[in-house]
Amino acid sequence: MLNRRTWNVIHLGIGFMFVFTAFQTFGNMEKTILDSIQKEDSSFKGDGYTSLAVIYAMLALGNWVAPSIIGSLGPRLSMVIGSITYLIFIASFLYPKTWLLYGASALVGLGASIIWTGQGNYLTLNSNDATMARNAGIFWALFQSSMLYGNFFVFMAFEGKTHIDDGTKNLVTGVLTAVCGAGVVLLLFLRPSVGVDGQAVVHRVIGPVEAFVEAIKMLAKKEMILLSFTFTFTGIVQTFNTGVYSPSIASTLEISDDPKRLMGLSGLFLGVGEIVGGVVFGLLSSKTVRWGWSPIVLLGFVVSVATYFCIFLNLPNESPIKDTRDAAFITSNAGLAILCSGLLGFADSCFNTQVYAAIGTVFSDRSAPAFAIFKFIQSLAAAIAFVYSKYVGLYAQLGILLAWVVIGTATFCITEIMVRRRLVADDSSQTESEESK
Repeated sequence: MLNRRTWNVIHLGIGFMFVFTAFQTFGNMEKTILDSIQKEDSSFKGDGYTSLAVIYAMLALGNWVAPSIIGSLGPRLSMVIGSITYLIFIASFLYPKTWLLYGASALVGLGASIIWTGQGNYLTLNSNDATMARNAGIFWALFQSSMLYGNFFVFMAFEGKTHIDDGTKNLVTGVLTAVCGAGVVLLLFLRPSVGVDGQAVVHRVIGPVEAFVEAIKMLAKKEMILLSFTFTFTGIVQTFNTGVYSPSIASTLEISDDPKRLMGLSGLFLGVGEIVGGVVFGLLSSKTVRWGWSPIVLLGFVVSVATYFCIFLNLPNESPIKDTRDAAFITSNAGLAILCSGLLGFADSCFNTQVYAAIGTVFSDRSAPAFAIFKFIQSLAAAIAFVYSKYVGLYAQLGILLAWVVIGTATFCITEIMVRRRLVADDSSQTESEESK
């Protein structure tokens, strides 16, 4: 039923869709655009992987102050402030300077910590145990649909181009800046969170010291320690999906006559996979909730392993680092590469929708610091991955992903078993207490 709480989740998802139509499209093509700028301007030394590493490093640091900002300003105003930093970052590409690139990268990293912690808090305030998985799926599908529109635009704008000229760069940047601005406006008009009774929820005001201490205490909980391994995997795979894989296709010169254009198509199908997963897990949440979160995560594990193997066969080892005509284990195939993009997106949605559901359920009374810890660990892992992506070949990166998907899946399943056992024990204790009365 589309009650006010559900509409709030839909409004949230649409706002994020506009903001991240701009940002995720840039993340997908940033390395390629900056490489082209360097060819035209020898004084420009900006690097795409370094910029993304700065973003995620600052995001990780910012998550330690984000809960106090959410506690002081509330999730809605916090998300508006965070979204403005995305607008500044994207607009900075109209004036490509090395210092501006890295300064805007640091700023958007801090803004990201605020907008994502606020998002998790707002989503939780508009959900309960029965609707958390569904709402996470609805939000994820709307949010990831951003991968379709921006990347389709890039696919058309980059047609036939082996080099991204200044005019094309400015066209893409101008359009995506306007789209991001529309997202800021949508978040500005986000309505207050409401409870099951339809009444507005008053956000909990806490000071910065209290918020920091609360986050530290939560980090020491057994469930959070186990989930931190899953968070780490989601960060590493986020780097691969959004910043490494599509440029690797574009750098594989033997894959097609127009490999740069495939980058936009790859991002588009990555978004399709994310949306399919979000819609399926959102619509089927009422059916799957009885089985828990682990079966969907295990599905994501199987799809991930199969996809990594296909990528290993299809793309050359040097593709994440430079343009190459090296042969892969099989003849590089554009269709297989794009299919893998969709599978990467679907597998990612398996993990992320269930992580959101788990955090929103297990830590529902302290969702702001819980989501801040999630984003801190995820972002730190993503930042580290962006650093080594500049130097490490494709095969080693796939090996790292394979190791972490095993670890992350195992620890997530163990966490759910612990939570279910505790809930059963609590129900038994409550029943015994009632019978004794």
